[in-house]
Amino acid sequence: MDLVRHLECFVAVAEESHFGRAAERLGMAQPPLSQRIKGLERHLGVRLFERTSRQVTITKAGTLLLDDARELLGRTEALLATARRIRDGESGLLRAALPPDIAGETVAALLDGFRAHRTGVELELRELTTAQQLTQLAAHDLDVGLIHHPCDVTGLELGPVLRREMGVLLPRDAPAAALTEVPLTALTGYDLVLFHRSAAPALHDDLLTTCARDGYTPAAVRHGQGASFVRGLILSSHAVAFGPRDAHPAPAADEDPDLVWRPLAGAPLAWRHSVAWPKGRGDNAVSTFAQAVTQALHSTAAVTADAPPRPLHLRPTAEYWL
Repeated sequence: MDLVRHLECFVAVAEESHFGRAAERLGMAQPPLSQRIKGLERHLGVRLFERTSRQVTITKAGTLLLDDARELLGRTEALLATARRIRDGESGLLRAALPPDIAGETVAALLDGFRAHRTGVELELRELTTAQQLTQLAAHDLDVGLIHHPCDVTGLELGPVLRREMGVLLPRDAPAAALTEVPLTALTGYDLVLFHRSAAPALHDDLLTTCARDGYTPAAVRHGQGASFVRGLILSSHAVAFGPRDAHPAPAADEDPDLVWRPLAGAPLAWRHSVAWPKGRGDNAVSTFAQAVTQALHSTAAVTADAPPRPLHLRPTAEYWL
């Protein structure tokens, strides 16, 4: 039995005191309406109406049940309305992620921008690498994320690709620190602090290939990602590290007595981002998140538009992430 539909019939007859008017109100014929009322009475085990050839009168049992029936119908409509808002991205929970290198100012701008447009959606923001995001997007444990390229985007829809120019963080007493822009060749003799290759094979190799092509082959590659750890390696190991101006620890470099950040001459290196979500699963909330991320990056990280990512041909066991 469709209890909700039967209760709608009950309330309509009770309020109209007439089967014909109730049937017209419900957009149905009178005989099926009568059958539904009889079916509801059998299901509840009570008589809801007294019927004569001239009138329909609600019984005492019907009167006692009428308010509960109206309340149940009201709750049902509220539930369906909430479900529609969730389906359309206007309510509920949005599970989103950003990579660890996004600056705090960007995160704050993103949250402010999202709240300004989506007051009915709760945003659960996670800090995840691109690889972690791709895994969770594929498992539908994540709704949307900001990923690094290159990576395998099979099964995903992408927002605009945004480019963040990379500079170099180096000891303040390094000769190259006196330059306004640092050519890669000026870093010869320095170690390079970089994420481990197993964490991002494609990006790792592309970065080192670009460095070699432009005249810099690191004396050694040291692995580190946390801001304090990277800083320690730079100071103690005659090393440098690459990163965007807005990424930690770069924003504080001008005040750091020991480190300085400088742009690279010719802008040979860059992080490339785009918002990604599973194909066919974008909604208003995802769209608003994408817009908020893009606006936040433009206002805090000086990003520029970039060309769409080239298809990435993966070996079955390869992983590409940052």
